[in-house]
Amino acid sequence: MRRPTAAVSALLAATALVSAAVPAAAAAPAGERGTDRETARGVAARAVEGKGAALQRALDGIVAEGVPGAIAEVRAGDRVWKAGSGTADLRDGRRAKPGDRFRAGSVTKSFVATVVLQLADEGRLGLDDPIGRHLPGLVPDGDDGAPVTVRQLLGHTSGIPNHTDVLRRGDDPVRKVQNSRHTPRELVELALKEPRPFNPGEPGKWAYSNTNYVLLAMLIERATGRTLDREIDRRIVHPLHLTDTTVPASSRLPGRHLNGYERLPGETEPADFTDFSPTAFWGPGNIVSTTADLNRFYRALAGGKLLPSHLWQEMWTFRETDRGPERTYGLGLESRAAYCPGEKPVWGHTGSVPGYSTFSFTSADGKRQITLAVNTSLTMPEKAGTAALKAFTTALCAK
Repeated sequence: MRRPTAAVSALLAATALVSAAVPAAAAAPAGERGTDRETARGVAARAVEGKGAALQRALDGIVAEGVPGAIAEVRAGDRVWKAGSGTADLRDGRRAKPGDRFRAGSVTKSFVATVVLQLADEGRLGLDDPIGRHLPGLVPDGDDGAPVTVRQLLGHTSGIPNHTDVLRRGDDPVRKVQNSRHTPRELVELALKEPRPFNPGEPGKWAYSNTNYVLLAMLIERATGRTLDREIDRRIVHPLHLTDTTVPASSRLPGRHLNGYERLPGETEPADFTDFSPTAFWGPGNIVSTTADLNRFYRALAGGKLLPSHLWQEMWTFRETDRGPERTYGLGLESRAAYCPGEKPVWGHTGSVPGYSTFSFTSADGKRQITLAVNTSLTMPEKAGTAALKAFTTALCAK
């Protein structure tokens, strides 16, 4: 595959998408003459139009490098830029639109973590509770006798292996995941058959594991007596009016959506991964959403609208990971360097499931958000995802 040099150039040109110059141009000083106010409004309108065009060029550049389709929404205060490029469905040629639904993958973890922290606020569980207190007999203690805690599951310091690594073994691993049918308990048991990389909470150790969030989803259902999708709906989706966000129980995507594709060895055409079993990613990665809904969610989360301040601080306390100093992890949240000097990191999550990649982040002050989704993942052109994330998070911190 070609290196995405053209895509990088187009995306870097979009780094000023969220420049504060737009709101500044829109605000006329008190006492300004009417003609001056009209001029200021005209400048603001042209600036908005220019930034929308820059976003469109950025997405066009990604598609030009071999991605079927790309959609994005950028928010800065009350300003919104959105665009789509390429194809949502290769069979009928339907164009990708910014309002299309998609599988958000591990962005789901931020939703699940928020619900768990709300339950902690209600006294239904404690962050330092052993998971065995709520799900007895399921997860053994570490070799040193230390139990796995709720906090360790949230922050990937439990030492529990990743069940999706097990599912991907053998021939045709992507199809294997697509067609898997497992109960949550079976997923946990698959993971626990593997050697643990470290003991629970071992100092300086961190390992990303989807199984942590299967256990947290099970914990939510045990603590509330309701299903995971019901709790996410009643606690997050409905209060925030996320009208296009669902936790589907079937393999089908609802409404208008991006079809997901991967290029598999030996196949001349991209393979369709739109429909696949929701069980492999139940808990860690099964939410379906839109760019607008995810931006709205992270804006509310960053603004303290979903959690009390002490639990907000717990969630947004980050520690080093095995992914380099620019990527740290809190409780269901990633923190990434904003790629511009003197700026705080951006917060949110990435998502990757067969057929879909998602990048959804907010600025530290909660005023600026970006969500980008493309309808391929495992076979995305080399470094295209990284280039896109860097460019768009740079847009978040532009002054």
